[in-house]
Amino acid sequence: MFDGFASAEIDTGETTVFVRHGGSGPPLLLLHGFPQTHAMWARVAPALAQAFSVVCADLRGYGRSGCPPSDSKHAPYSKRAMAQDMADAMRRLGHDRFAVAGHDRGGRVAYRLALDHPKRIAALAVLDIVPTEDAWRLADARLALAFWPWSLLAQPEPLPERLIAASPEAVIDDASQQWGSEEEVFSPEARAAYVQALRDPVRIHAICEEYRAAATLDREHDSEDMRLGNRIACPTLALWSRNGALQSWYESEGGPLGLWRRWCDRVEGEAVDAGHFFPEEIPTWTAKRLADFFQCELR
Repeated sequence: MFDGFASAEIDTGETTVFVRHGGSGPPLLLLHGFPQTHAMWARVAPALAQAFSVVCADLRGYGRSGCPPSDSKHAPYSKRAMAQDMADAMRRLGHDRFAVAGHDRGGRVAYRLALDHPKRIAALAVLDIVPTEDAWRLADARLALAFWPWSLLAQPEPLPERLIAASPEAVIDDASQQWGSEEEVFSPEARAAYVQALRDPVRIHAICEEYRAAATLDREHDSEDMRLGNRIACPTLALWSRNGALQSWYESEGGPLGLWRRWCDRVEGEAVDAGHFFPEEIPTWTAKRLADFFQCELR
């Protein structure tokens, strides 16, 4: 799926990060969401590689990256820990300063990178998310019902793990049908990669730990940044699905862009005419929009 890209397994000391990388130009890191892997960028990364040195990484616990042991506070699966992975991996690839785009869970790692490593992030794109602290602060029955992983996967083990292990295919297909704009959003190759990743009990547990961290530590880290006045200093692009929940849920907050303005010194963005998985639904448009933004900010 990544013709012309090399692959590598990078030892960061605490875990390993699997990446595919290719192209030339300013470095650009692409991060995936749930229930995906780096394979979500298969039709976006080659187009971006014409202008950027593109790195597509699996988050710890996902895809082919490592699954370090967790602890009672879920700290090894906080976005802070995941952001550190990516900062270390990019440095080992020779990229001290880089741009980053993240979709879904990867978007949360991406903006944590911008908060925790501000001197290293040149520009940021967050795709179909609002900040974690805001999502929980404004949560209601709509989030509990529509975004079931937030509450279900954050429950104590082993119930969520056992439910996912019972039918990985059902998890992937439900996500595609509920959150996508088409019945078959994922390519056959990508769907197979996603299902395969959810067949591994160790990986399932790691993913649940990531959701448990999101409900606890990630919220605390966001709240602390807000209290201290820490902001995202780099230029930021926020894109979200016009057909999805974010378009309507946060109207009273000025929409997703209004929420991101609470966190960012400089942010632009708009709704996208596609579903939650728009990088896979409309890859050509997604690649062009990201390229236009990053080329403008990195020139």
